[in-house]
Amino acid sequence: MASTTNMETVALVVNEPKADFALTPIVLDEVRPDEVLVEMQYSGICHTDIVLQQGLLPMVEFPAVFGHEGAGIIRAVGSSAKDKSLAVGDAVLLSFTTCGDCKACTSGQLACCHRHPEVNHGAVRSDGSTPARLKSDPATTVRSQYFGQSSFSKVSVVQEKSVVKLCSASELGSGVKPGDLAVYAPMGCGFQTGAGTILNVLKPTSADSLIIFGMGSVGLAALMAAAHLKSTQPNSTMLIIAVDIVPERLALAKELGATHTVNGRDHPAGQANGHKKADPLADAIRKITPNGAGATMAVDCTGRLAIIETMIAAIGPQGTAAVVGVPPADASIQLDPLTFLLENKRLIGVIEGDANPAEFIPQLIDLHRRGQFPVDRLCKVYPVTQLKDAIHDMHAGSVIKPIIDWTVVE
Repeated sequence: MASTTNMETVALVVNEPKADFALTPIVLDEVRPDEVLVEMQYSGICHTDIVLQQGLLPMVEFPAVFGHEGAGIIRAVGSSAKDKSLAVGDAVLLSFTTCGDCKACTSGQLACCHRHPEVNHGAVRSDGSTPARLKSDPATTVRSQYFGQSSFSKVSVVQEKSVVKLCSASELGSGVKPGDLAVYAPMGCGFQTGAGTILNVLKPTSADSLIIFGMGSVGLAALMAAAHLKSTQPNSTMLIIAVDIVPERLALAKELGATHTVNGRDHPAGQANGHKKADPLADAIRKITPNGAGATMAVDCTGRLAIIETMIAAIGPQGTAAVVGVPPADASIQLDPLTFLLENKRLIGVIEGDANPAEFIPQLIDLHRRGQFPVDRLCKVYPVTQLKDAIHDMHAGSVIKPIIDWTVVE
């Protein structure tokens, strides 16, 4: 077992809002009884990591280490770990953490933890401490338990509640290939969020019409989950409408199961107010649906306020609109409350696909292995030293899910 105190490693530290991700030596204080020491192999890059780095979600103090889609190998297990199957050498995936005590947690609705923002975005332990400090300045602590894991660190002290076991050491290389860890790393957030919103929350049937706004990793995961459901429904007429502004992403959406695609650049989103105010994008989408009545359900994966308003306008009577993308802090949207009432519409927020990661992630992996959830088509791996290239390619739209490779770092 690795040493469990004063452990030296390197991490992508952000010293202050808008500062670069800097590969920096840090020291981890200890592995506590309810924690696990994980050597990262891969980590997905999520748009939220960039939002945090820019200081646009004021939930964490700096300096900090982000990353919340980790995949790695256990190097030590705390003495009070509840999952007695966890052992040194196990391959694990990392997801969000929870308080464990609120009504949602005790009833098994882990993604609805009432303290989700605090325990995940605070990036510290429950007692307010943090494992990491700068090696060059031991007096400077570094927030290093973002989502209970901070996977932008070569080695990280992880809350056990964030850990999902993938396989034992003996199975790695046979049943599970090392390269699988790269593809499965984003299961802990992006892929889980998109797929879970469809499979756990909206659950479209063969007669439904579904709009998905934003063909990033979350949106495409939602689309693949919907296409999977449609494939299990005999004679299904489900409509799956993909909306984006990047033609290449819309083409990929079509390949992955979208029945229709809409380019937002051809139909700009208006400042929708119900569907009474001019909104060319909402109008274009409604025309696709039966009798032009609007979709029965929709998911926004962009977090853009105008798109959320368009989404509400594009659903029909008794339709459900789900906000999944992270909107700006302290922002607001407009809607026509009378139309919203009279048409019996519903607007809901969905965190992490309303998933229990320990149960849901294995289900997604099984779907992937059966060819029903081809997330490997979204992924591209970059050495951690090429992080800037990975972020650039994600913003440019040429890559859906960039993944950083920690195995290149000693």
